[in-house]
Amino acid sequence: MTETWDDVNEQVKTDWKDDTTPFERVYEVVEQTHDGQSAAKIGERALVSEPTARRHCKSLVNTGFAETEQEGQTTLYKRNSDRVLMSRIRELREEVTRPELLDSIQEMKAEIRRYEDRYDVVSPEELAQQLDADETKGWDDLTAWRTTRQNLAVAQAALAYDEARHQLAV
Repeated sequence: MTETWDDVNEQVKTDWKDDTTPFERVYEVVEQTHDGQSAAKIGERALVSEPTARRHCKSLVNTGFAETEQEGQTTLYKRNSDRVLMSRIRELREEVTRPELLDSIQEMKAEIRRYEDRYDVVSPEELAQQLDADETKGWDDLTAWRTTRQNLAVAQAALAYDEARHQLAV
């Protein structure tokens, strides 16, 4: 007998619910939430009731993992982007040596210069204004350029973080 996608999806949901606590599921949903979502929506995604989702979201806000914003009468919850950024910076500093980080920064700067030269523009935003909808290669490069810029910013922040920690230790 062949299972349908609905059957597989329901089994995955059942397994997730059996293998995790309500708090863990709410945490996972909030961790993936860039734009604010209501407790009802988070509860639906986390397979918990709205009051349970709200209670766990409030706990996540209290610990600094999540933040809130208001949309009329509704409180929206999302992950704290500053905390995520600091986690990425710390992970990078733990996984990569200073010389590797410096080499990586130089490589990313060179890659950005290649995009600037190839398209004769100074930013991905400027490139976006010039591209036609059917220029697949250009749009792919634009995405890669933005990603490289983001990674460069994180790498430079990790380097600055490392330097600040060194200076404070002296």
